[in-house]
Amino acid sequence: MTIETQKETLGFQAETNQLMRLMVHALYSNKEIFLRELISNASDAADKLRFESLSDSALMENDPELTVHVSFDKLAKTITVTDNGIGMSREEIISHLGTIAKSGTKEFFDKLSGDQAKDAHLIGQFGVGFYASFIIAKKVTVTSRRAGMKPEHGVRWESTGEGNYTVENTERFSRGTEIVLHLRDEEQEFLDEWRLRNIVTKYSDHITIPVTMRGGEKGETVETVNRATALWTLPKADIKDDDYKAFYKHVSHDWEDPLLWSHNRVEGKQEYISLLYLPSHVPFDLYNREHPRGLKLYVKRVFIMDNAEQFLPLYLRFMKGILDSSDLPLNISREILQSNKLVDSMKSALTKRILSLLENLSTESKENYQKFWKNFGQVLKEGPGEDTANKEQIAKLLRFSTTHTDSEIQDISLDDYISRMKPEQEKIYFLTAENFEAAKNSPHLEIFRKKNIEVLLLSDKVDEWLVAHLQNYGGKALESITQGNLDLGKLEDEAEKKHYEILGKDFESMTKQIKDALGERVKEVRLTSRLTSSPSCVVADKADMGGHMQRILKAAGHALPESKPIFELNPEHKLILKLRDESDDSRFKELTYLLFDQAVLSESGQLPNANEFVMRLNKFLMEII
Repeated sequence: MTIETQKETLGFQAETNQLMRLMVHALYSNKEIFLRELISNASDAADKLRFESLSDSALMENDPELTVHVSFDKLAKTITVTDNGIGMSREEIISHLGTIAKSGTKEFFDKLSGDQAKDAHLIGQFGVGFYASFIIAKKVTVTSRRAGMKPEHGVRWESTGEGNYTVENTERFSRGTEIVLHLRDEEQEFLDEWRLRNIVTKYSDHITIPVTMRGGEKGETVETVNRATALWTLPKADIKDDDYKAFYKHVSHDWEDPLLWSHNRVEGKQEYISLLYLPSHVPFDLYNREHPRGLKLYVKRVFIMDNAEQFLPLYLRFMKGILDSSDLPLNISREILQSNKLVDSMKSALTKRILSLLENLSTESKENYQKFWKNFGQVLKEGPGEDTANKEQIAKLLRFSTTHTDSEIQDISLDDYISRMKPEQEKIYFLTAENFEAAKNSPHLEIFRKKNIEVLLLSDKVDEWLVAHLQNYGGKALESITQGNLDLGKLEDEAEKKHYEILGKDFESMTKQIKDALGERVKEVRLTSRLTSSPSCVVADKADMGGHMQRILKAAGHALPESKPIFELNPEHKLILKLRDESDDSRFKELTYLLFDQAVLSESGQLPNANEFVMRLNKFLMEII
């Protein structure tokens, strides 16, 4: 039969080309990972064939024994990895090998610096996959045929990794994929049988299908070089830490070790095995809530699907691993998973297990928990708003900066805060701001510093969402110090209260005059005891949305209900006293505007008309020069 080759030369996606060049130079110290990636991909291809053959047994093509075979040829200077998995069509081979279909691609390349050590670390976070082949190969040839297609629908892909690749049709009688690496002259070490066999064994013991090589004195026999057993089904006592780490790298395509893991078998009313991993670094797509996530799902050791998101809440999307159920049907679909009571039960149990795992980490290793928090704390903060059943346990895991810490490192728990509260303190006080510096220097903190009352400093975007849903903890209400009237409860003595009541009457006419001057800009003008060194500040009404939340929503393009700030004055500040004594109505108005704009600027970092503020300020400066 004559095959229409339809040979064409295509260009790599720009990011793909850049990634291959970087890997060749940045990953020179860890070259052997090319084989880990190729074996892992071959195993995935076998898993996908198993799954698709559940509904179409003809895809097995009378060849049900799934294997991966690794061979080498010293004369030709090649290493070949062959599998009889699902294979690829022409369209799939162009899609899979010509582009990086991964969110966060642009961010990834923006972070690359040209420093090989740093870039190698970043590449490991991004995932290397098939392109790791070019670390040692000067040319790569891939021949594949998708299961169920005819021999004449085979396809050959070839590239030197320098910008272009060719694709042509070819006849291939067996399904699956063959990858031939044509090694560079300086990479001949990988053509040593024992070197290659050790690498294969190192990276394939956890693969659930046999990985074979030729053995014997003359290479006349085919030997299985891995255990070919589903690692999660083995007793924990029989699994070494290195085995767990290798399996993590297989399921996550990460090249760094996980921070910790949990292997658990549940028996009784429900039967399933979970092997859950906490990564040691942030994947680039973590903050894309729409990106595929979740666990690898198996049913009775048969792979069903990747990214089964129904088993974990969204705020735990950083977790990786597998779930093997004995109760779900083999033909389970994503749609059925969404309305399955067994799934809801497993999700609840897995969530509690992960939260307990994190709680144990927080008590056993403060250093490792701080590493986890730095990487994933902002995601965990989504939890109280999404998972009311576990709100208290999630809150126990949260960490914050406070006025009693020297830096923005978030390492204070709510339990720590409560243990340090003054005996008469009834509330947990917090402040939200654009960033840590703005929070630390907010005028709203002045009275709290004077009285040595600790305040949580919240500067992550998610913090507004957090405090909207976490209103109490440990029997203590969380109270914003930038909204409503300042209420220090028993922390404010009677003498102070009476003092400000008297001042309120003395300044009554002035506050009315200021309100008249500012008009619709403010909801109310009043005296405050929260300031000790600043003349004024703005706060939100208790019933209104906080200023920081308003800015976040505006930046996201949301229309907001109209709300006006409350303008608060420090009656003991010289500027306020000067204003009270000002008899010139025009100067009174100008100084009022200046003080109000200063307060807004201090609160939000921006003004609707900055030029007007500068001109007004310059006018007053000219008078004193």
